[in-house]
Amino acid sequence: MSEQGNGNQGHAHPHEIVEELRREFIDETLEVLQSLDVTLDAGRHGHVGDAEIITAFRRAALSLRGPATNFAFGALAAVAHRLDEYLAHAPGVLPPRVWDDLQGYIDLLTGLANGRYPSDVEPAGLVRGLPARLGFELGDIQVRNVEVLLVMPHGAQTRFVERELQQCGYRVSVVPDTILAFAMAVQTKPDLIVVSAIMPGLDGVDLAIALISMPTTRNIPIAVITSLDPGDERLRLLPGRVPVVHKGPTFGDDLFKALDSLFLI
Repeated sequence: MSEQGNGNQGHAHPHEIVEELRREFIDETLEVLQSLDVTLDAGRHGHVGDAEIITAFRRAALSLRGPATNFAFGALAAVAHRLDEYLAHAPGVLPPRVWDDLQGYIDLLTGLANGRYPSDVEPAGLVRGLPARLGFELGDIQVRNVEVLLVMPHGAQTRFVERELQQCGYRVSVVPDTILAFAMAVQTKPDLIVVSAIMPGLDGVDLAIALISMPTTRNIPIAVITSLDPGDERLRLLPGRVPVVHKGPTFGDDLFKALDSLFLI
């Protein structure tokens, strides 16, 4: 009997294993952020080059985002995603504002990892307070407090659509995966979702229909970008209130009409 009892004591409950892994993730996250703090300080004083700063922060953001999602740290995952995007198109010479911006990311991520924010904190409020991404010269364009989730594969075409939306003054977050976009839409509550109709895995049309059907996201305007024929059966599945933007010569006009119909211009 005692041997059986001792054997059972050697088997941890699955919940305990998960909690231990979560604690290990938090400890590792804090170590990563402390290392970034040291790197950032070195960059401020010219001891580390801009390229090394960008690489260190992007690598850290990518390493944190996946596990944070797996362990249900939604806000931490959303902020890590924005950190990667912030530097994705950074210029070779970083502007002066980058030091305070990156320090803000470190402080926010550290606060989330340390539990200084409620466990149910809304990621939407946090990401809206983050700085605009680097690498796009806005010039005289007025940045509007409009968050756009652009769901398209990475590439030149996506970059073109992103710039068109940025020309409207919108803050654009690019997600190349529909499953990830589904979670991001629920967590960050963007003001607009623009999704490519044809996507690997979960189809973009399916994503649009799913989000419109859910009480949590049904009030978020959604537009679909496609090169499909207007009479394609898949497009007919979309609710009437979802504008379709066709790739090609009419793209600019279609996009303007879509934004206008969604009351975003």
